[in-house]
Amino acid sequence: MSETTTAPASPLTQLSLDDLRQRTSMKWRTHPEDVLPLWVAEMDVLLAPQIATALEEAIGRGDTGYATGTRYAEAVSDFAARRWSWRGLDVAHTAVVPDVMAGVVEILRLITQPRDVVVVCPPVYAPFFAFVTHADRRIAEAPLTPDGRLDIDNLDVAFRRARVACSNPVFLMSNPHNPTGVAHTRTELECVAALAQLHGVRVISDEIHAPLVLDGATFTPYLSVDGSDDAFALFSATKAWNLAGLKAAVVVAGPTAATDLARMPEEISHGPSHLGVIAHTAAFRDASEWLDDLLVDLTANRDLLAKLLHEHLPTVDHLRPESTYLAWIDCSPLRLTTEPAPHGPAIVSDLSGPARYFLDHARVALSSGHVFGTGGQDHVRLNFATNPQILTQAITRLGQSLSTRSTAMTRPADRPPPETPP
Repeated sequence: MSETTTAPASPLTQLSLDDLRQRTSMKWRTHPEDVLPLWVAEMDVLLAPQIATALEEAIGRGDTGYATGTRYAEAVSDFAARRWSWRGLDVAHTAVVPDVMAGVVEILRLITQPRDVVVVCPPVYAPFFAFVTHADRRIAEAPLTPDGRLDIDNLDVAFRRARVACSNPVFLMSNPHNPTGVAHTRTELECVAALAQLHGVRVISDEIHAPLVLDGATFTPYLSVDGSDDAFALFSATKAWNLAGLKAAVVVAGPTAATDLARMPEEISHGPSHLGVIAHTAAFRDASEWLDDLLVDLTANRDLLAKLLHEHLPTVDHLRPESTYLAWIDCSPLRLTTEPAPHGPAIVSDLSGPARYFLDHARVALSSGHVFGTGGQDHVRLNFATNPQILTQAITRLGQSLSTRSTAMTRPADRPPPETPP
């Protein structure tokens, strides 16, 4: 970024709806063109210039071979020191994996056996359910509190039961939490670590949203709290710099987990994209100023969303996110419930209840709450990382669809009964 810049750039206002319709990614091609997509976790931004330059230079060199080295992990370590004052990320205790969920599965294969128990805190990132069960491990739930925070009592019970059920229980945590946008406090994470030690539970912390902590909140790396020595954390630039299509993530092992990580098969390191590693490295190393500008936009959109919901859907409730660009909205007062698909939690595409209604009647795509597990029914997850004009149009559509529904439901009762024909 130029030293002469006098006003922050605005990443979320650089692209119009017409610009975005040219994209070929999942967010913009899953639904017809009359649908406004505020669902899957892609942001409506251009690449940070520092990332684009790094990729252009690599392509210019023909540098498209296999990824190698520790530059990615070094960039994450430096970023953690600058951003979170965490200097405990030991590059020697890291590995590069294709993406966060692939890394989670590989860690489970290192430290658990088939049919071992993995505790999660629903409502939580839907792929947790799919990837864990596809890896032949069993899910146990410790639901969040009504305000979307970790329920320490529920965790205590779940950890105790998991330990009885198997020899290698694991807690798979979303930190910050998806979909509620909660940034777990240091005190909460210390309680998690103490319980994990007490019950012999290993912790895997998905910290993909770590750079996206909004104004007024703080991110705490799980491996920075006491008692986390045998845990793992995973980092990626995917969410904060919009790099989902450029695969790469870093696994970090705590000091006593390093010997487990050393057993990860060498061929796993062949999975990450070399261009992905280059892009992610540039993001953590060089694109912090762009991230700062993005966070200004996201904070503004978070506040705009609250205003729009109050204006157009005043009966719904939503958790004000402390992090991420995801809003968790309780639509139960609207009574838009339909039966979820019989196969249970899905990844992104399964719709029921409010999400199905809003897609059909407002032409707005949201993520259906039931795919996030217990506590998700009658909720939607909304991605507000878009141009504020699009966000305004989408929420206006939601309100209009409810007004139309209300009119349709009340009109018959307002009319006098028809006369009986002679």
